[in-house]
Amino acid sequence: MAPTPPSGSAAYKKKDGTLTMSKDRQSISWIPVAGGAGGALAIEVRNITNLQQTPASNPKVMLKIFAQSSSTNSSTDAPEQYVFSFTSTANARAEADAIKNALSSAMQAVKAAPMAVGEGVSPAMAIAKAVSSMGAGKNAWDDDSKLKADADLQQSLLKSDANLQRMFMELLRTKPDSLSVPQFVSQFWSTRVHLLRAHAIEKAQTRGSYNVLSTLKPRVEDNVTKLNISKEQIQLIFNQHPLVKRVYDENVPKLSEQQFWSRFFQSRLFKKLRGERVSDSDASDAILDKYLKMDEFLGRQIETNVPHIIDLVGNEVNHSQRRGNRPDLDMRPTSIDNVPIIRTLNNLSEKIMSNVAPADRDPVAPVGMDEETFSELQLRDLQGNDEQRRIILNIRDQSRFFPEAKDKGNAENQLFAKQDPSKILEVLRADVSMTFSQNGSYNLSELVEPGEDESDEEDHNRSRQVGSKSSLQQASAQIFEAIGDRRTQTEVLSGTCGLSSNLFDRLTLTHATTTEFLHQFWQAFLSGDPDRAGEIASLVESLNRAIQRIKAVAADAEAERHLEIERLKQHAREVLASTGKKIRRNPTGVGGGEKVVYQLLGPTMNSLDMATSKYKEALAEATREESLVG
Repeated sequence: MAPTPPSGSAAYKKKDGTLTMSKDRQSISWIPVAGGAGGALAIEVRNITNLQQTPASNPKVMLKIFAQSSSTNSSTDAPEQYVFSFTSTANARAEADAIKNALSSAMQAVKAAPMAVGEGVSPAMAIAKAVSSMGAGKNAWDDDSKLKADADLQQSLLKSDANLQRMFMELLRTKPDSLSVPQFVSQFWSTRVHLLRAHAIEKAQTRGSYNVLSTLKPRVEDNVTKLNISKEQIQLIFNQHPLVKRVYDENVPKLSEQQFWSRFFQSRLFKKLRGERVSDSDASDAILDKYLKMDEFLGRQIETNVPHIIDLVGNEVNHSQRRGNRPDLDMRPTSIDNVPIIRTLNNLSEKIMSNVAPADRDPVAPVGMDEETFSELQLRDLQGNDEQRRIILNIRDQSRFFPEAKDKGNAENQLFAKQDPSKILEVLRADVSMTFSQNGSYNLSELVEPGEDESDEEDHNRSRQVGSKSSLQQASAQIFEAIGDRRTQTEVLSGTCGLSSNLFDRLTLTHATTTEFLHQFWQAFLSGDPDRAGEIASLVESLNRAIQRIKAVAADAEAERHLEIERLKQHAREVLASTGKKIRRNPTGVGGGEKVVYQLLGPTMNSLDMATSKYKEALAEATREESLVG
């Protein structure tokens, strides 16, 4: 027979009435005394979000119920509050506790089986299905949406990574005004899901069981032996050594907690459990020594009466024809007490490994594949390798996207455009005819030592050599410039490049935030979503502010460099005034300044210019299309 639903006399909005739980425990209703059922109030349990009750010390007994409105499905709306004051003079507290406990149990049942209630399935069956389905789903770190929505995990990651926290706060401070905080947080973590997943896996890892007795080492302070032990270590000792738990249960009422552990860590029983050999010189204990002959895991006295058929010691003594060499040490029957460490470690390892979760796969199954695939690989083991089918990716020169490379390429094109093709061909024909004969052969000695008949052409050749030398110098300069650019891009920066540590940290943070805004801009710009036009405009404003921040860093670096130059000049003047010795300082030798900042952030500024120019082109094209349509 189901228990009677709880009820009690309660007032709501200064009107007396009765607060009653329904029989199916899915709703709670309040019916006024004067108004009848017309002014009744009903609250469904599935809409209740929280319960609050006045403490026991308060003479007024009140229960506050927070519930979402049933007319909306949005979980973001503020819940409504219902305050009931229990008016019973004799049993108000008991009625309030009974109703609150019943509501709490019903809320837990609804949370455990949210899909079962209201679909013709009983709450008991719904709870059973929910419990049976627990653990069947995948881990939380396997779902990207859960990781991006877990605010606690994100805060934990920010606390553990100081650099990431600095970049997050700087981005939050410099974000566009049109971009809300939830949108910014969503964009920020959408590109760092891998960091959230790694942090979630790290937090889910727990330390496994270990041999706790081997880690306990007492220390001596002022001729007093001291040992620190925690509750977790005591719990591990009880789990790994049931005999210690039995000794504790039987003797702690007689001995205090401190006395028991003090005597245990100095006893022979402690040495035996650690696997050490017990000697007669060890301190004896009248209480704990009784358990030395107890089997640790069987919990009873060790059997000393061994049957003769398996008594190796007895058989060895009664051997009537002992001849030959003495058996090896491993083949001799020895007492367990002589080498207790072996048995202790074996038993402890077996107990620790029994608590380890078993593997999900069959130990004898092939690793990483099924049996059919493994057999197929065995059949085709000697087969030749298939030809690799690779997609060839042709990457064009990216320098055409940047204005400096464009200007350089345009200058070269203009230089070549001014040349006369007919004159160039005439010079090439003259060179070929002078160097090679008509039949295609050439005398090797003439390449080394020119003939006498060529002396009249020295002036002409000298003029051509001047042109060849200038071309060679240009080619060499271009090659060395390319090598220098490559070295600059690949070498690791050492130190702060002449900047102060604070200014270099500021430059690094500016670079990180600018890169993040660029990443967000290109994600929005290349998405092709017209609804994100406002977001793109706000991100362009952030890019413009990023350029201003870079210029501000450059200005501060230049001011810092000027201060260093003035300091050196002042030092030179002081040395000149005191010693009469003039110190020559070269201002160009002072590092830092805006030149270094622009060298380090030059590619970033080019990327900003590229992004803003693309946005302006797209905006102009969209405006032109709108004007044509209008």
